Amino acid sequence: MRITLRKLIFWPHLISGIIAGVVIAIMSITGVAIAFEHQILDWADRDSRQVQVPAPDAARLPIDELLARVRAARPEAQPSGVTVYPEPTAAVLVSTGRSSGVYVNPYTGEVRDQGAQGWRKFFHVMEEWHRWLGAQGDNRAMGRAITGVCNAAFLFLAITGLYLWWPRKWTMKTVRPTLWFRGGLRGKARDFNWHNVIGFWSLPVLIVLTATGMVISYKWASDLVFTITGNTPPATQGPPSATPVKVSPPPEGAKPLGLDALFTEARKQAPAWENISVRMGGGPRGNAPQGRGPQGQGPQALAFSIRETGAWPLFASTQVSLDPFTGQVLRRETFADNNLGRRLRTWMRFLHTGEALGWMGQLVAALASLGSVLLVWTGFALSWRRFFPRRQARASASEEASATTEQSEPTA
Repeated sequence: MRITLRKLIFWPHLISGIIAGVVIAIMSITGVAIAFEHQILDWADRDSRQVQVPAPDAARLPIDELLARVRAARPEAQPSGVTVYPEPTAAVLVSTGRSSGVYVNPYTGEVRDQGAQGWRKFFHVMEEWHRWLGAQGDNRAMGRAITGVCNAAFLFLAITGLYLWWPRKWTMKTVRPTLWFRGGLRGKARDFNWHNVIGFWSLPVLIVLTATGMVISYKWASDLVFTITGNTPPATQGPPSATPVKVSPPPEGAKPLGLDALFTEARKQAPAWENISVRMGGGPRGNAPQGRGPQGQGPQALAFSIRETGAWPLFASTQVSLDPFTGQVLRRETFADNNLGRRLRTWMRFLHTGEALGWMGQLVAALASLGSVLLVWTGFALSWRRFFPRRQARASASEEASATTEQSEPTA
């Protein structure tokens, strides 16, 4: 039996697909499920986010007062951040955890829960399965390792699939069956046609999704992004956060400014702001005194994140660090001010979800993920027929033979 390069590539392609196929399907299905999470949750919160303005010149309560109302209404949940929107009818969002929070009426102090708790629980479950196959506690490390390996296998499948798809002869007869769906096919011919067509049109997006998934899954891959751009990799996994800005020790007895005054200074840095957020304190639960860093580090600046209307990239924000005692701007950093490694790493984070290109990018990513589910299905079907062949009717065999001429998969 003559061993060809095509066979040497085909068999690892087939075996990798069989081993990793189920996990790839799970990641793809959950990827489709969470593709428009932010838009769905924003729609679900539309009533909670809107408030009535009592009068055209109605005064808003101080943000510190709003935080006090939240602490009184939800004593079990400590505020960890505040987000303010420019619209007079928009409630203030007070974060109480990584993905939880409440809305507060800025005129009355009324505290409202976020809407659609069922949707939130659904997305939470989907994200757990997408990242670590639903594992809990200490088992999450194992789940994350499995999804990371299977994502790498998916990248290998995409690259080797391109080689296996590549026609031996570029003629209309050989290329057309692999570029679009053909009607009237059954069995192996149909699965082969679907596998090739879906793989071809999904390939560019799947390579982006899996390659960026590698960077998210493995620190060595994330570090490589910084190394090849000539920048020092961060010490921790993931996009590096801004280095805290230390504040000169204030005079004895000095008290921090109120959050309203600090938000006013932050707004001056970006007149066309869409929303402004600030993280509270330096403790792990965000309950350190305002302007005070972790114990032993002294006072630190408050870092405000400002999203501007029409900004590019769409996920870009301006980071402004203010002295909590004077309101002085200690550092102002836009997305363009970051080094190339950090910019590229951030792009990869949002390319993985499609959010880098807005809702259209999310739609393309969702369709490619849906296509990968069909790739797994047709791949399993073709593998089953290869290892467990059965006799076909003469008419079906003749039909399949004509459909796969010059482009059929290699045989052992």
